[in-house]
Amino acid sequence: MPVGTRLRQILMTNLRNIPSVEQLLNNAADLIASYGRPLTLDSLRSALDVIRARLKTDPEFATPKNDEILSQAESQLSAWTRPTLIPVINASGVILHTNLGRAPLSRATISAMQTVSHGYSNLEYDLKKGKRGSRLIHAEGILQKLTGGESALVVNNNASAVLLILAALSNRKRAIIARSQLVEIGGGFRIPDVMKQSGAKLVEVGTTNRVHLRDYEEPLSEPTGVVMRVHRSNFKIVGFTGEPDLNDIVAVAHKAGVPVVDDLGSGSLLDTAEYGLSHEPTVQEALSAGVDVVCFSGDKLVGGPQAGIIVGKKELLSKIKKHPLARAVRADKVALAGISATLSHYLKNEAAQVIPIWQMISMKRKQIKVRAEAWKMELGSGEVIESESTVGGGSLPGESLPTFVLAIAIKSPDKLMAKLRAANPAIIARTEHTRVLLDPRTVLPDQDQTIVSTLKRVLSESPR
Repeated sequence: MPVGTRLRQILMTNLRNIPSVEQLLNNAADLIASYGRPLTLDSLRSALDVIRARLKTDPEFATPKNDEILSQAESQLSAWTRPTLIPVINASGVILHTNLGRAPLSRATISAMQTVSHGYSNLEYDLKKGKRGSRLIHAEGILQKLTGGESALVVNNNASAVLLILAALSNRKRAIIARSQLVEIGGGFRIPDVMKQSGAKLVEVGTTNRVHLRDYEEPLSEPTGVVMRVHRSNFKIVGFTGEPDLNDIVAVAHKAGVPVVDDLGSGSLLDTAEYGLSHEPTVQEALSAGVDVVCFSGDKLVGGPQAGIIVGKKELLSKIKKHPLARAVRADKVALAGISATLSHYLKNEAAQVIPIWQMISMKRKQIKVRAEAWKMELGSGEVIESESTVGGGSLPGESLPTFVLAIAIKSPDKLMAKLRAANPAIIARTEHTRVLLDPRTVLPDQDQTIVSTLKRVLSESPR
């Protein structure tokens, strides 16, 4: 018999031996219970398609048994339903690591978010009047008390806060901003682009490195919507530089009858100078300087969930709240509950003690060294050395905090890093020359044992 004819016969026989989908479904009760019948059916059909494709290229391929096909289907089902957003351990020493979700949340914040998610809530219901209410009131009272602002609004992030403010206050109107503040932050978000998108007419003043008060005064002689200041939170301009004090900018703008908007970015509510860092402008300082509208992030130096927070004059906030875009960028019930709980920590004067990022920022070197030494002792290898942590998240560029790290010298740091990332939970560290560095400052205390046990396992698999 010719070889070709024999192979065709083998192929036809093997194709006939492939079980039907119905046969497999009769033995897939566990999969159906876990993943549902429609998805299980898809996975079985996919597994059978793979077998048929393999037979066409290799007619003598042994058809897998039913149990093997079901096992392949289970692997596929697991892959299809496995979440892509998972917890990781941050041992990089970058406190506000944008790629790792920025600020971890306090226990009270997590509890508040879980509680409001569990059932129904009074998100837009006035319990006293027994009729429809407004979600815009949530967190407003806390922000008024905390910052001194007349009114407040929470939206989904600070980028949308900037867009909303400009759309409401400066659409088709001139918006004056210094050239030194035309910043770009992560993800390609550029202030000039968002100003254009809002409908504001961008008016640049000054130069890249120097801005004078007269640079603001001259364009203010024409009708203007807002004067905007953007805090350079993710870079510094050094050398021959200069710009007017915020109080002077406010005075000049108000003399012309124009409101001032201050985009603080990170928006600290505490004085970072008290923690060994340079001073980051606070929300309270901006409002005290007479700024009309201030916006900032909720998940950076505030230490809460993702949110954009707007505070300022009631008259202007009223316009912002009524703008159609406000609905498109509004915060949901979970974010509102979380940001309210986080802000309450500041009201109670307990932020540094209970908000994780402030716990990390204020952590003493001695505390960090003790933890690093404990890791080393339990691991039985490595070296505890001095290093630097950073705040990150576009906050306090060039600033660092002294720390101690566990340094592991290894032949291939990149391979060890890859294994740590593949662990469950993944561990994110950093490298320096031929060493992998793990910084306790950004590792939550209840993650210490996981760090050590994971390191033990992966180091046993890696050549030293």
